[in-house]
Amino acid sequence: MITRRALLGSMAALQAAPLPTGKAEACIFLWLGGGAAHVDTFDPKVKGDGKKKAGSYYDSIETSARGIKVTEHLKRTARVMDRVVPIRSISHGISGEHAAAANLVHTGRLPSGNIIYPSIGSIVSHQLGARTEEVPSYIVIGYPNIMRDPGFLGAKYGYVYLTQIETGPTGLIRPPDVSLAREDRRETLLAQVREQYTKRHPDDKTVQSQADISRQGFKLAGPKFLNVFDLKRESAATRESYGAGEFGQRCLLARRLVQSGVRFVEVSHNLNFLNGTGWDTHNEGQLKQHLLIQELDTAFAGLIEDLDRQKMLDSTLVVVATEFGRPPEFDSGGGRGHQSLAYTMVLAGGGLRTGRAVGATDEIGQQIVDRPVTIPDFHATIHAALGIDPTKSLFAGDRPVPITDHGRPIAELFG
Repeated sequence: MITRRALLGSMAALQAAPLPTGKAEACIFLWLGGGAAHVDTFDPKVKGDGKKKAGSYYDSIETSARGIKVTEHLKRTARVMDRVVPIRSISHGISGEHAAAANLVHTGRLPSGNIIYPSIGSIVSHQLGARTEEVPSYIVIGYPNIMRDPGFLGAKYGYVYLTQIETGPTGLIRPPDVSLAREDRRETLLAQVREQYTKRHPDDKTVQSQADISRQGFKLAGPKFLNVFDLKRESAATRESYGAGEFGQRCLLARRLVQSGVRFVEVSHNLNFLNGTGWDTHNEGQLKQHLLIQELDTAFAGLIEDLDRQKMLDSTLVVVATEFGRPPEFDSGGGRGHQSLAYTMVLAGGGLRTGRAVGATDEIGQQIVDRPVTIPDFHATIHAALGIDPTKSLFAGDRPVPITDHGRPIAELFG
């Protein structure tokens, strides 16, 4: 029996242990909105029948990592699992509401009544910044959402978002009827107005922050950043290796963005038209879930292989995240409900010790049986891989707020 004194002693020893530090320079965060079923992807179990018998919906296959299996629809990923770490024991307490769970995974915290917490992308932007002034530090490829916002860090650490990957952010493209000389005149006039205002109102931080963003926007409108979006600069073989679908090409763009100096790129993959429901596979969504998994497989494996060819895999952490998993039981329509107390998220590359699984669930994937990992622990691992101290405090006004909510990095993935 573990005594209270022994438990407190072990906790103190854990807190005193040195934190691991990685050498990754950027993060690509693949978001599977809707709640991807761990038992049908990265934590396959005994096969169910789609009705009364609980279990996976598909057969499992061996991978390049000894002892690790994945679903049969992750065939290309199976070949690169030696460079991947499935975290099979993620747990949190929000299973009923997608937005609340997604916000938790993005911010690492439950909402507060008096503080708006920053997203993990904004924290990375704040701590590391872009590697050059000609690109932003944080980009979201998908629609904007408050859960990805900078919170108390301020607008300077917000994201540039893209919905079309071919042209880049529309707000940075000069209209065809505005010449370069006319644009320069406008910027000169705007700079004068800014200067006059800030002299009269030196304590107005909001306007100063917006002015900083405006100045950065003009820098980003240059050719270095906008040329990143010309995917035709890549060989046909490279483009095809990511898959012909939109998600694959988004992942290719994410690689190009990181290569140009962007620190954090989130890529959304919740394309409902593939199976009718996206990753929220209630009822009939389960029937064509394999189409989503196959598209993820091609893009994820293509990204890992390409980063490896570019000699960028050790310096780029790839994350596959989702708000919760799905239970092994099937609902009345043949789909699955929500499960947050035991599910899987994935890390790859980033200089981590890959080719292993962290944590384990029971024989049907319903309960954690080894090495629980909290959302703050998951965030702490990402930060540590990027060389960011997860215990460091940021400041919401005068109030110190630790980067993670007492999260501890997964130590066995470092060193």
